[in-house]
Amino acid sequence: MRKKRQIQMPLMIPDIDHPKAKELERISQLLDRYPIISKMVWQDLTRSVSCHGAGAQGMTADQVLRAAITKQSEQFSYEELAFHLLDSRCYRNFCRIGFAHKGFKKSCLAFAIKSIRADTWEAINRLIIAHAQDKAVEKGREVRMDCTVVCSDIHDPSDASLLWDGVRVITRLLEQLKEQTRGTEICFKDHRRVAKRRALAIRTAKNAKIRKRLYRDLLRYTEKVLGYAENAIRAIESNCCLSSIKLMDRLKRVMGLTYRVIDQTTRRVLMGEQVPAEDKVVSLFEPHTDIIKKDRRETFYGHKVCLTVGQSNLITDCLITRGNPADSTLVEDMLNRHGTIYGRYPLKVALDGRFASRNNLNFAKSRGIKDVCFGKRRGMKMEDMCRSSYVYKRLRRFRAGIESAISWLKRCFGFDRCTWKSLPSFKSYAWCSIVSGNLLTLARSSIFK
Repeated sequence: MRKKRQIQMPLMIPDIDHPKAKELERISQLLDRYPIISKMVWQDLTRSVSCHGAGAQGMTADQVLRAAITKQSEQFSYEELAFHLLDSRCYRNFCRIGFAHKGFKKSCLAFAIKSIRADTWEAINRLIIAHAQDKAVEKGREVRMDCTVVCSDIHDPSDASLLWDGVRVITRLLEQLKEQTRGTEICFKDHRRVAKRRALAIRTAKNAKIRKRLYRDLLRYTEKVLGYAENAIRAIESNCCLSSIKLMDRLKRVMGLTYRVIDQTTRRVLMGEQVPAEDKVVSLFEPHTDIIKKDRRETFYGHKVCLTVGQSNLITDCLITRGNPADSTLVEDMLNRHGTIYGRYPLKVALDGRFASRNNLNFAKSRGIKDVCFGKRRGMKMEDMCRSSYVYKRLRRFRAGIESAISWLKRCFGFDRCTWKSLPSFKSYAWCSIVSGNLLTLARSSIFK
């Protein structure tokens, strides 16, 4: 008979019989199999520590690694991660957090997780790939390659919005410097309100003539704010205020980027010049961001990433490039990296049509690769690429499977947009997503069935 309410809570929570709990247990077994993984993470966590025996008891390397995998797999924010590690028995068991432990704050989790370098994540992924090879899950004999874009966490860039960013950030830093150095005379006016109005008016301007006039006005206010900042730096340096060195470094960095924004705005808007993509600044907060344009389609702001995927859908390798290099220039590097990981080149390779070139085909054949399939032939004969038309058509179908692997990473592991700041953190974020995806793929594979 169904009761109206439960009078007493059970004293013991029964074992969790759920597919998600079983997947976490399998991932835990994989991580326990290689203790070297925790040692590598520990080295990253303690690389700036001079005395290991002092200080408060923080998170262990194993806890940090497992918390990072949990965060990336479930797409939690740090605040959500702190709550679930405190609330969920399943996640507490996976992250090795004791029953009586009070949990960790979000600031502690953020600092610890971002301390793991991209090189460490890459080394962890190679250990996972070696394990998959030992278990005959992924032999690396037949692979597919494709490129995608991981976006930076920035707003849609325009010259007006970048100038407005420069005005408000420099003014905010000047206010902080004035608060820190009370004995130093720092004089400036707050132009943030008028700069914001000009930026919004540019967005809704009716024609190019009005827009150009508004841009001149916004440039004038931006140059005024830069003049205030230069005067403040001279005043602080003459008084030798050592307490404000970090703020001054941030101010100088933002000023340098703002000068570049003024230059590109003047060239593009006022002079009508075509500014090359490599000369442009698209963010004051993530200046490493590249402009990636796919053919005549949408423009992305982030970094191009080239992935190698095997038959098991494991991501065997990842190359994060700078700029927007042509896909055809990446084939040799990716094949050589595959040779380093497995100690040999694959037998069959399937690539997108943008990778196609006669030089890439000759390079692959010279390394003992028997079948090379490009999505588009680009004037090359099918007989030159593969041993038969049947193999070519099969590899073309096999190559299409990489699109599902990339889509899965973007939808389930946050691979579409990096939410961590700076280029080293960007690389760590990308590799963390790949490692989390590979661990889940192995947990669902036949080695546990």
